Amino acid sequence: MVDKAVETLTEAEARAELARLADAIAAANTAYHTLDAPQITDADYDALKRRNAAIEARFPGLKRSDSPSDQIGGAVAEGFGKIAHRVRMLSLENAFAAEEVAEFDDRVRRFLGFSGAVSYTAEPKIDGLSLSLRYEDGRLVQAATRGDGEVGENVTENARTIADIPQRLTGAPQVLEVRGEVYMSHADFAALNQRQAALGDKSFANPRNAAAGSLRQLDARITAARPLRFFAYSWGDHSAPLAATQYEAILRLNALGFQTNSLTVLCDGPEAMLSHYRLIEAQRATLGYDIDGVVYKVNDLALQARLGFRSSTPRWAIAHKFPAELAWTELLGTDIQVGRTGALSPVARLRPVTVGGVVVQNATLHNEDYIAGRDSRGAEIRGGKDIRIGDWVQVYRAGDVIPKVADVDLSRRKIDAQPYVFPTECPECGSPAHREEGDSVRRCTGGLICPAQAVERLKHFVSRGAFDIEGLGAKQVEMFFRDATLPVRTPADIFTLSARDAANPLQKLKNREGFGEVSATKLFAAIEARRTIPLDRLLFSLGIRHVGEVAAGLLARHYTTWEAFEAAITQATPGTPEWAELISINGVGEVMAQSLVDAFQNPAERAAIDALAAQLAIQPVQVRGQVDSPVAGLTVVFTGSLEKMTRAEAKARAEAMGAKVAGSVSAKTDLLVAGPGAGSKAKDAERLGVRIIDEDAWLRLIGDA
Repeated sequence: MVDKAVETLTEAEARAELARLADAIAAANTAYHTLDAPQITDADYDALKRRNAAIEARFPGLKRSDSPSDQIGGAVAEGFGKIAHRVRMLSLENAFAAEEVAEFDDRVRRFLGFSGAVSYTAEPKIDGLSLSLRYEDGRLVQAATRGDGEVGENVTENARTIADIPQRLTGAPQVLEVRGEVYMSHADFAALNQRQAALGDKSFANPRNAAAGSLRQLDARITAARPLRFFAYSWGDHSAPLAATQYEAILRLNALGFQTNSLTVLCDGPEAMLSHYRLIEAQRATLGYDIDGVVYKVNDLALQARLGFRSSTPRWAIAHKFPAELAWTELLGTDIQVGRTGALSPVARLRPVTVGGVVVQNATLHNEDYIAGRDSRGAEIRGGKDIRIGDWVQVYRAGDVIPKVADVDLSRRKIDAQPYVFPTECPECGSPAHREEGDSVRRCTGGLICPAQAVERLKHFVSRGAFDIEGLGAKQVEMFFRDATLPVRTPADIFTLSARDAANPLQKLKNREGFGEVSATKLFAAIEARRTIPLDRLLFSLGIRHVGEVAAGLLARHYTTWEAFEAAITQATPGTPEWAELISINGVGEVMAQSLVDAFQNPAERAAIDALAAQLAIQPVQVRGQVDSPVAGLTVVFTGSLEKMTRAEAKARAEAMGAKVAGSVSAKTDLLVAGPGAGSKAKDAERLGVRIIDEDAWLRLIGDA
């Protein structure tokens, strides 16, 4: 189904494809950002994100709450202190073709209401590790990785060892957070691997992994011995502006003592941007460091402020990526992995091959249709060529995701090669594996009786974005799940672990292999500390299909308390006021809503959720934005044509002031802002008694008149 044109997808196919893409991109983010061990190339990752965005554009109502379009980076790794970014570190939207660069320029001008040209900067996109440096009174006081965009790792002492990072600044604002990329040059990377080999140590796969691994050493002396470099290209929190434009601000950073990229130029529109892209692409092999594209940014910082941000990307910047790299290798076997939602995912075991500087041994085969050489409707992909064990296959990888098998060389196929028969039973529990109509994925029907699903759900529950229990990782989850004396089969079991251990007359946890008195005591304390949990983290931890971190945040900010959320979802069935309120939340569609309702109405699932909630103190979630603004906490709907700002700008402004922007009117709507041409939403608001104002009144209300 991957290769089927987006414009030919049915709604059911699009829904299934968005689910597959969300799973693949999430796995890739973890491998790349958290583990520093990418399993596929940047191009493959970018292709998945681009396809996801195209489907969402064609079917906006199907956008998932855990949409990859709204996600940034990966979870913070173990072993480092955590630093909350005062200004979020966002990722960038990607472009792959000249047409998309022109579309980016068009979107910028439409958002601003400009008919003339907009000036941009263009600079190489360094393939390294993002780093934020905080200076106070000119002194470096803190350094943090991007992490998940909200919270990063404290690598201050390691950053102090990098020669390109000034320890003191002269003439800088009192507070200045400088952002850039830690990287390693090709020459330094080759020399490092030679030293590693001479010492009998493990060599690095590529400069990006070497840089990331070196910066994230718990011993700063190891970092100091590694040849790391730093390019500055942006800033976060600051007490005074650096300049009026992006280009002038980069010059200011250079004057303060930071290395900035000399290939950064000003462009007066898409043609100039593309010309510089081609120039950098031609020089790519001779630069001496890895880049994977060119970044374009609106030059005028006042316009950047007007354009603002989406949930995970700025509207004023885009990364124009280079094409993928390819390699051929032998398919040694096909394994089936069972995920927490029961999805049977085929994974190719490959003869190790280097693709884009990284050794690849496994690659996604997506689903049974992809293996068979067809999409879910039976149309041919790859010219109808199926994939068989023993085949020579073309592989490409793209940054943050699992590598992909792209093609098959039939001229090298063995005579006795047999078509692959996809299992119709779960390889873990033997339950039937069914495939719903319109779904590209076959799923185990075993539910909670399937050990693979149960274990994966528990791993998700204790993961970084969820409960994040120190000392209870994937290895420990598997151990406790199979333990006959002190089992953990559901999340609630985790919070009774200490009491059950104390009451256990047999072997105590502290006396078991892998534990001692100190580690057992620390584990119980870490579990106890997590009894108090914010609502958004709890909702994400439940592992409900289609409810990722972004969706959990949307739901938590809307309902604010567990009691309100639980009561609403319990009553929310199509046609009820609770259902109307649920699907009116901006970013929540019917697919995700139905998944929530199904989980809360399934007796076994509900029992597990209720048992967990009884063990916890669930904290309300505070709505972001200006809490003292006149619209903070209000649910606002915009309809009709706005004349003094674009609809997108109005929504962004409302959210920045703490309002909740909904896509439809419900009984929970506080305010409808109606421009000329307002239709059914205005009628719904009148019927429900919702306050209706025009654009001028809205601007007066928020103080922009």
